[in-house]
Amino acid sequence: MTYPSPSRPSVAIIGAGPAGLVTARWLKARGFAPVLFEASRDLGGQWNPNGLHSATWPGMVTNTSRVMTAFSDLDHPPGTPTYPGREDMHRYLDRYSDRFGLRRAIRFGTRVEQLSRGEAGGWEIRSSRGGETRTERFDRVVVASGRYLRGTIPQVPGLETFSGKFGTGHSSQFSGVARYRDASVLVAGCSISALEIATTLAQAGAQVTISYRRQRYVLPKLIAGVPAEHVLFTRAAALEGARGPAAAAAGLKAQILQAAGTPEQYGALEADPDVFAAGITQCQGFLPAVAEGRIAVRPWIASVSGRSVRFADGREGDFDSLLFGTGFALSLPWLSPEIARTVELSAQGLTLFADSFHPDLDGLAFVGLYDLVGPYFPVLELQARYIAGCWDTPDLMPSFAEMAEEMAAQQAQGAAPPARPMNMMALAFAQRAGVEPQIPRRPYLEQALLFGPLSPVSFRIDGPDPLPCAEEMTLAAAQAFGAIRGSGYTPEQARRRAALWAPAEVFRGGPAGEGAPLH
Repeated sequence: MTYPSPSRPSVAIIGAGPAGLVTARWLKARGFAPVLFEASRDLGGQWNPNGLHSATWPGMVTNTSRVMTAFSDLDHPPGTPTYPGREDMHRYLDRYSDRFGLRRAIRFGTRVEQLSRGEAGGWEIRSSRGGETRTERFDRVVVASGRYLRGTIPQVPGLETFSGKFGTGHSSQFSGVARYRDASVLVAGCSISALEIATTLAQAGAQVTISYRRQRYVLPKLIAGVPAEHVLFTRAAALEGARGPAAAAAGLKAQILQAAGTPEQYGALEADPDVFAAGITQCQGFLPAVAEGRIAVRPWIASVSGRSVRFADGREGDFDSLLFGTGFALSLPWLSPEIARTVELSAQGLTLFADSFHPDLDGLAFVGLYDLVGPYFPVLELQARYIAGCWDTPDLMPSFAEMAEEMAAQQAQGAAPPARPMNMMALAFAQRAGVEPQIPRRPYLEQALLFGPLSPVSFRIDGPDPLPCAEEMTLAAAQAFGAIRGSGYTPEQARRRAALWAPAEVFRGGPAGEGAPLH
């Protein structure tokens, strides 16, 4: 462990959820002494049951397995369920904080009011706590305040007239099933939270209808006993995706159909044949509940009048509650107008180099503010390691010209997709940080690394900060739920692919240079 050096630049981190904590851990490893600003009275972000902005609810569990909802330095304790609950995750982050001495650096109950450029250089944070306001200067600042803070409810004609006894609300305000037993509930949206809430309510005895504009493909959480992200979000899949969008869509759709079939087979709506146009969501029990008639599926809401809701297909229904699981808007209201303009802040995201830096904002970094499909923890840790490495070793920091050129190329390609596969993001950060494992050097690990889960510890084999037991832990993660599941490659094909592969080639279109760049 490297200890903070007084000669290091001062660093502040806004947010003490998973993104802020893992960033603090890796900055400390590089000799920095970060100060964390946290508005709530405890750490954990979304996983803090009493957090100011937590969108979790009693009984909620993770959508990704315990292997993929952890950082490389700390496993969940023995006996943790495959999908940890909210309280399990809060305890995990508390243990992680204690392991790296982070709690003493967190200013709890401290709300950031504004982040702005300092007049004498660096960055100024104006914060309030207990009625007192103070302004401090830091050489560097990391924004790690979370992507899912402000729930969005779309405009619906007559929504303000809804008179059901439990009213309207967003999934982020859902507080459990108790009040809804025997009630008639309309859930609007096809996000993970919408499907999970609809399924939970149906299991508790509520009369549930779900309505959405677009039918997504719905993956179960487990495929033949193996967590879905262990099967789908692999290195091999990322390599296939690097050949171009068409290849990525075809490969992903084939896996989805094999694992879950199409939504209309269960009685849900028909999804767009283009898997990227339709989108992907996840829930273990939703489609079976639809097939069993415990959840009714309708197209989007046309209008509301009192308790009555009319749908786009002309059907109507009366409801006691209307819950919107319709996503979140990125909200950073405390960014100064100058910073907000520079990063082109919108409800959908930011314009940044590698989702981390901006060439005109030296000393400012952003972590975890993108929309992902799949597990966040491995990607957050890789991004934190990348940023810490850049700030620790100036030669690793991309130049102004490099950042500007890549950002211009991004803008020329048009708008980024609303959500990106985590395996593509993970390999991008790993390549930038120099921590992607060298598969050809380890033929005994090729199956685990190509077809096993992208566990955080698999990025501690090569490059900076290796773990002595990383190879054994990578194998254990790949074998945790049974045999390693491939994607149609024979061992000989996997060996040939590994022999051709080098990390940088993933981001130049593959071994033969085919396909579009990812950034």
